[in-house]
Amino acid sequence: MKVLPKNIRNILKEPIGSLVQEEELIELLKKEKYVVSIGDMVTYTLLKNNIKPVFCVVDYKTHRGKVSEEVKNTIKSFGLKVKVVKNPSGTISDDLWDTIKHGYDKLLPGALRIEVVGEEDLASLPAIFFAPSVVRIIYGLPDKGVLVVRPSKENKEKTKQVIDKM
Repeated sequence: MKVLPKNIRNILKEPIGSLVQEEELIELLKKEKYVVSIGDMVTYTLLKNNIKPVFCVVDYKTHRGKVSEEVKNTIKSFGLKVKVVKNPSGTISDDLWDTIKHGYDKLLPGALRIEVVGEEDLASLPAIFFAPSVVRIIYGLPDKGVLVVRPSKENKEKTKQVIDKM
């Protein structure tokens, strides 16, 4: 298990990727073939706009509270396969790490829903780290918008620097 030390939490406040609003996000992603979504509201936004990610990582929470039944039901209708993993806040469990890594084995939109018991707060790190270049990773930045990440060498290196300190 990888645990985020308190002394590097500020590093994660520096967003990786491009910050966009919902309208711009939908236009951007309509041009993409492979998308991975991290977080409930981002996943819900994709699904309600008929965009199917290769996989999503959700915990059925938003702003530390439960998502609405509509959001939960929409997300639960997604995914040919469901994998439930435990992941405490501020960590990346081995199970979450391995599940995200293998989520890229087949780039099939709609293939997998990863449900986290605990929190998916750091799932973007392995999602970016393992992503092939053709995938776009999206995750929410609370009260600011959505980050769209290209898994470039530079972005992978940024995530590796954080992961290596865990």
